[in-house]
Amino acid sequence: MAVDLQALYPKLIHLMLDTVFVVDNDNQIVFVNGACETLLGYHADELIGTPITDYMHPEDRAATRASILRVMNGQPHIDFRNRYIRKDGTIVHILWSARWSEEEGVRIGVARDVTALRQAEAELRFLAHHDPLTELTNRALFYDRLDSALRVAHRHKSSLAVLFMDINDFKIINDIHGHAVGDRVLCTIARRLESSVRETDTVARMGGDEFTVLLTDIQSADAVFEKVGQINAIMAEPLGAELDAVRMPTCSIGVACYPLDGDNADTLLSHADSNMYQMKRRRSANG
Repeated sequence: MAVDLQALYPKLIHLMLDTVFVVDNDNQIVFVNGACETLLGYHADELIGTPITDYMHPEDRAATRASILRVMNGQPHIDFRNRYIRKDGTIVHILWSARWSEEEGVRIGVARDVTALRQAEAELRFLAHHDPLTELTNRALFYDRLDSALRVAHRHKSSLAVLFMDINDFKIINDIHGHAVGDRVLCTIARRLESSVRETDTVARMGGDEFTVLLTDIQSADAVFEKVGQINAIMAEPLGAELDAVRMPTCSIGVACYPLDGDNADTLLSHADSNMYQMKRRRSANG
């Protein structure tokens, strides 16, 4: 039996999971398949006859118009991404494949919702540069930021400091209360460290119970040691009701200042690490 493909095409288009848009020379939507309701929250009848530009995210309109011009000049664009605003006000990330049909004088575009993909990509980028437990900057990103800060400090003849912090007797918390409680203590420490520095500074978890802090554009060595005192004070505060059975551990903090203690990341971190162990030995000697 012969199949009437011409009659079948409209049914196939409306079965597509991706959204098909047909837009005229004035950016008016002249056709959209049924998938549009899932994509943008509008029924096809609500979209037809309206400008497609009405639904674009304002911040993406300039780039989208450039893509439209490219397509209308006969250059298909098969990997363009932008954002649209759905009927409920939420934002959807869209991957487009579009081309111009000279015969009909319309632009044909197929739109795919890649919001989940964008979120997954963002999460992967975050995990590549952050500690998964505390969500602090990780070792790799800390080194990058320290290198960048050193270049700026060298150029502007300014100073910076690196703090290397170790939690004293943290193993006892894990041994007595378990690793789940230990993890919660580490997260509490992370939040306290973040709250004690400026947004322009960087707090990182280097691994285990070791943390580093990058203080940029410091005015004097006294300012650094004042900051160390602030950190020690906030760390000494009780953990709160949820961790009432756990005593907040003390910490040992080593300091290295640029340019006095070194002019590169490795030297500064090594100096701060050594200074931290001096603090630990002094604490042990004092009981």
